[in-house]
Amino acid sequence: MILIVDSGSTKCDWIAVDSEGNQLLEKIRTKGLNPAILSEKKLKKIIKKNKELKKYRETVTNVFFYGAGCGTEKPRLTLKVILQEFFPNSEVVVDEDTMAAVYATINTPTEAAVVCILGTGSNCSYFDGEKLHQRVKSLGYTLMDDASGNFYGKQLIRDYYFNHMPEDIKIAFNDRYNLEADYIKYNLYKQPNPNAYLASFAEFMFLNKDSEYIKTTIKNGLRVFMNNMVMQYKDELKRVSIHFAGSIAFFAQEEIKEVANEFQLKVGNFQRRPIEGLVDFHIKNLKISSI
Repeated sequence: MILIVDSGSTKCDWIAVDSEGNQLLEKIRTKGLNPAILSEKKLKKIIKKNKELKKYRETVTNVFFYGAGCGTEKPRLTLKVILQEFFPNSEVVVDEDTMAAVYATINTPTEAAVVCILGTGSNCSYFDGEKLHQRVKSLGYTLMDDASGNFYGKQLIRDYYFNHMPEDIKIAFNDRYNLEADYIKYNLYKQPNPNAYLASFAEFMFLNKDSEYIKTTIKNGLRVFMNNMVMQYKDELKRVSIHFAGSIAFFAQEEIKEVANEFQLKVGNFQRRPIEGLVDFHIKNLKISSI
């Protein structure tokens, strides 16, 4: 049994296939396994809690894990050791979530492209057809993650408290969420995964996209992302397309195309859930058993 895994900070999808690429089980979902945010103890607890993973742990031969927080060596190796201990008979490969986005969106295995992730967090890289290139080192959700779910969640909360929201939007926002100051601060400073908590507010934007305030908020965030991240690859973008992965990107396609047009960029593919394109890529283009 081969497990292909795509993990964000919020959720983690596990797909089990055989060596021919046939899916063996229904998709397994656990909480996100971000080793840059969660402790080793918490990571182990999330994995061990899932009955399906526990049931088949001895029969797994390969694990291909792509996840948020796996772009730096120490957290990546921590998670790799945890997975190898849990799946004792398997060979484990752990790579950053950006590679999942690349494999899920490119049209051919050697296609060069700029690939963006806009989900709970955000990222942008250049794939030259063989290797991944990143020109900005991530400092996490507090300082970076422009146009991500947690970026927009923070923006909405700030606008609510600073009275920058139109009154009808403010009322709707208050009706949908607990916006008591103490409750917000408890979730931000006392609970795990504050980035995922902030990202939970982003859904509000896509339920109220007819509002000019919301449209402007989405596009302003995208402009910041384009300036800070995408334009790091302005020379490459003269000859390649830009692809997008993640739920924020998927639901903001119209706004992304509009803002990309402002920057004279050629938009390519959108993939809401990288795991779907990732499995197809492994089945069609990788000789899994030989890796």
